[in-house]
Amino acid sequence: MAKFVQAAVTVVGVAAFLAVACNAAPQPGGTSTTVTMGTVTATATESATATVSAPVSAAQPAAIKVPDVSGMNHQDAQDAMQAAGLYNLREVDSSGKKRPMIIDRNWCQTGQDPKPGTVVSAGTVVTLYADKC
Repeated sequence: MAKFVQAAVTVVGVAAFLAVACNAAPQPGGTSTTVTMGTVTATATESATATVSAPVSAAQPAAIKVPDVSGMNHQDAQDAMQAAGLYNLREVDSSGKKRPMIIDRNWCQTGQDPKPGTVVSAGTVVTLYADKC
């Protein structure tokens, strides 16, 4: 029985906190939250409204020109891609041996996809091909 009371208080407390934090009064018939602990189930009904706006300056650029990393060591190539705003990087051993690139500075870039100069979105996967230097 103590678990039931604790669960009910926790659920109602969280919902009430959200309502106060969002500066909104709970509305009847709002969201229903059910918490199950063992064989005890507690249900609380509360509602809260919040509006969240992202700062305009935090928006990522719509288009990024892929830098040319030909011949760089793998670490410098990764740094150049990230400086350009490309973080979804994939690395491939261009020898076909499927070796892991443990020390990036010991690997030299042999290719990349998409090609240098291509305009892509920030979330585009960029594949960096490298071989031991």
